Amino acid sequence: MTIKMTVATLGAGLMLAGCASAPWSASRAAIETQPPACADFQVSIYFERDEVKVTREARSVLNSARTMARGCKVEKARVVGLADAVGAADVNMDLSRARAVSVTKALTRAGFGQVEFDVAAAGDIGATTTAGASAPLRRRADIFFDVSKP
Repeated sequence: MTIKMTVATLGAGLMLAGCASAPWSASRAAIETQPPACADFQVSIYFERDEVKVTREARSVLNSARTMARGCKVEKARVVGLADAVGAADVNMDLSRARAVSVTKALTRAGFGQVEFDVAAAGDIGATTTAGASAPLRRRADIFFDVSKP
């Protein structure tokens, strides 16, 4: 009988402990209400071979960038177009420039219209390793956001 009473008492104590408020509930509210960090960040937009069109997936990345910058002031966005090593160097330079311009236009449509843009093209520079192998994932434009507190 005493074993049953002990088990019942322990069970009741555990149930009451489960109803107590968690010690982290107050700290969670502080985490959720902190102001944005407003730190610089980078995103990349990828393209199909010989393409400059910003895809639906790329627009989703730009929308995510807008969310990351929410509550902050975007001072500047540096857009650098890149190309892989396939083809002539001058063609790749033109392609990377067109990618940078295309991404800049998409940024404007995504809500970054008041931002100062610095647009650059790297062509296929750096698209091969010192051993001559092609560097993967070079068909892209990198966007570097300079962000500050409002």
